Amino acid sequence: MNKTKVTEFVLIGFSCFPDAQILLFLFFLLTYLFTLTVNVLLMTIIRLHRHLHIPMFFFLSILSFSETCYTFAVIPKMLVNLIAIEKSISFTGCAVQVFFCIGFGGTDCMLLTATEYDRYVAICKHLHYKILTSNRACGQLVAFATVTGFTLSLIDTYFILTLPFCGKKEINHYFCDMVPVIQAAYTENHTIEIVFIFCIVVVFGSFLLILLSHILIFNTILKIPSNEGKQEAFSACASHLTVVVVHFGCASITYLRPKSTYSLEKDTLTSVTYTVVTPLLNPVVYSLRNKDVHLAFQKVLGMKSCT
Repeated sequence: MNKTKVTEFVLIGFSCFPDAQILLFLFFLLTYLFTLTVNVLLMTIIRLHRHLHIPMFFFLSILSFSETCYTFAVIPKMLVNLIAIEKSISFTGCAVQVFFCIGFGGTDCMLLTATEYDRYVAICKHLHYKILTSNRACGQLVAFATVTGFTLSLIDTYFILTLPFCGKKEINHYFCDMVPVIQAAYTENHTIEIVFIFCIVVVFGSFLLILLSHILIFNTILKIPSNEGKQEAFSACASHLTVVVVHFGCASITYLRPKSTYSLEKDTLTSVTYTVVTPLLNPVVYSLRNKDVHLAFQKVLGMKSCT
């Protein structure tokens, strides 16, 4: 079969809403600016306030940075295409977007696992907390998450972009995500299975570790004699559990479903959730509910807080 070399793709994810392009542009622009502002503010506060220099907030700041980079790889191009006549992206641009989306997405999964490790040690191994969550140990966890995420991303991107596209250039999505790009290709080989195996290793593997950790944490919490102690411990895990459910729920719907159930039109809403909403959950749900962070925000904004 003859193969036509593809030099660009056309992103048609929001083409079914022709009359709402400006409204979508304004909504996503405001949400993006708010997400950037809150994440940068969170990272700055953690950096400037020494009492927040603990493992939990270290992982949160790295997660905020990773989420910010993820949105930077997706949202600006999406905003341009919403108001552009030709909603295209070059082959190289698509390759870069696939690489960074998978890389930061996989890194986020493992960073969430690292934050869960911190909660597990704090509750179940509190006597050894300082040893098990030393600066060196935390740095090694972040380095492992980053190197592993982007190594798998490099492998996946290579397999995806060497697929035979055979001149079909339309991608039924608003950015070059893994599944839509694969759907735009014509192939009957085992490349797709290899790509999805790598995704399952990262997404499902991270989720299993978090699930196991939560089981051990809840088992420890139930042994706490006082109701006040139980409530405080459960509250400490609630924010993290909320982010985990949303993050891995969207990732599972997108990457771990059978191929026969894909409907890219319906998947747009799910994609909006993990590209726009989830990056906002980290600082809002995960951190602003924390009393120390809340007080630090008030100081930065020049507000008087009650003691």
